[in-house]
Amino acid sequence: MGKRKKSSRKPSAPRKKETLETNFTCLFCHHDKSVSVRINRKEGVAQLLCKVCDQRYQSKANHLTEPIDIYSEWIDAADAAEKEASSSRRPVASSSRPRAPSIGSDDE
Repeated sequence: MGKRKKSSRKPSAPRKKETLETNFTCLFCHHDKSVSVRINRKEGVAQLLCKVCDQRYQSKANHLTEPIDIYSEWIDAADAAEKEASSSRRPVASSSRPRAPSIGSDDE
């Protein structure tokens, strides 16, 4: 008994590594590919900048951080800031009962 013969296959070419985007759409001015992300891994800082409306965001970065991570953090931070601003603008709570007519009013 002998060994089984394997079919001769050509070695497959190495897969191309897909690069992730570094330019995104701005949340404030809605221009496509106007937001660029730069990561300085030596200093551990990532910067996001919109070329049109000059919006900026800065965050900490590590060796695993990718530009999409910084963009996602910016979206979350903008949502949190908007939520905080809307909660501070809420009017003072009032009762649901109608106001009692003041004495001496000529409404009746």
